[in-house]
Amino acid sequence: MICLLAGSTIAPLMAGAITLAWTHSVEKIAWEEDWRSTPAGLELVEARVRGSGAGMEPPPEAKLVGGVWSWKPNLPPQAQVVMRRSGATADWRICMAGQCRPMESYVPPEADPVVMKLCEVP
Repeated sequence: MICLLAGSTIAPLMAGAITLAWTHSVEKIAWEEDWRSTPAGLELVEARVRGSGAGMEPPPEAKLVGGVWSWKPNLPPQAQVVMRRSGATADWRICMAGQCRPMESYVPPEADPVVMKLCEVP
């Protein structure tokens, strides 16, 4: 299971896989990453972007389908993913089972940074 940690707040997402979504601050283009929990850590399964520019160029192996670039990033499982919230852009979105909610639905809106990691099972 995946958890969000923000200060003393621990928010279990009750899911083993999520999509982390956000809008690029300059290009205003949607970006999505599919993450899943594995025994080795958080695995980045796929990344998608609906355009390019300002540091958002898809890698050479990306495929363009229906106006969306998608690819499998070459990244080993991660112990944690740290997300920053500047307040200058819309909040991160957490999507599970086709439903997306802003991160502030899980942790306080002023919490920064927010860390995504595997939940510790007692």
